[in-house]
Amino acid sequence: MSVWPIATDVWGYKMNTSFVNRKDSIIASAIEIISESGIASLTTKMLAQKENISESLLYRYFGGIDEVLVEVVDLFRKFDMGIIATIEVKDILHLDKVMEFLRTLANNYDGYYELSSIVLNYEYLLHNVNTREAIAACIDMRTNFVRKELNLALEEGEITDTFTSEELSILLFGGMTRDLLNRRIWNDDKTHSQVSKSTLNKLVDMVRIKKDS
Repeated sequence: MSVWPIATDVWGYKMNTSFVNRKDSIIASAIEIISESGIASLTTKMLAQKENISESLLYRYFGGIDEVLVEVVDLFRKFDMGIIATIEVKDILHLDKVMEFLRTLANNYDGYYELSSIVLNYEYLLHNVNTREAIAACIDMRTNFVRKELNLALEEGEITDTFTSEELSILLFGGMTRDLLNRRIWNDDKTHSQVSKSTLNKLVDMVRIKKDS
C-alpha cells in the first residue's frame, strides 16, 4: 500500500502515514505517478501495478482514470479550503494573510512534493471535461482569496498602489509556479519555504507601507 508523505495536514493535526482505506491509497499513488512520469502516464494498468492489485480490483473503487483525476482535484481543493478557512479568522493584516497563505502552500508542497505537480498540470486538467470545472474552481478560490485580501490591504493603507491587486496576485503566484518548475528542471535543492522567505518577501516589502512605531 502507498504511503502518504505528508507529515501534517492543513488543519494542523498529525496524519497517519498509512492509509485508512484502499481508495485513499489509490488517489495518492495517482498523484505520485503524475509527479514522477507525467499525467499522460496515468493509466489503470500503471496505477494497478503501483498499488500491487489487479485492474479489475481497481475498477471496484473507480470507474476509470477520469474518476481518479476528479478525486485528485478534490483533494487539492480541500487543501486550499482548509488553509483559507484557518487564515480568514485570524486577526492579522490583510497582507499578512496573503503571505501566510503562500507560506502555508509552500510548506505543504515541501511536505508533500508530489502534490505540487497538480499546479503544473492545470492546462491538462482544464481541458479534461471531467476535471475542468473543479480545477477552475480551485484556481478561482486561490486567486479570489488573494485578490480580496490585497484589495482590502490597498483600501486600509497597508500597501502602495504600485500594482493593482490583480497584478500583484499574478506576480506572487507566478513566483511560486516558477519555483515549482525550477525544482523539476534543475533539481533545485531550495525548498518552497526558502523561496517564499526570499523572493516573495522582497516583492511584498516593495509595496508594504511601513508604519511609524
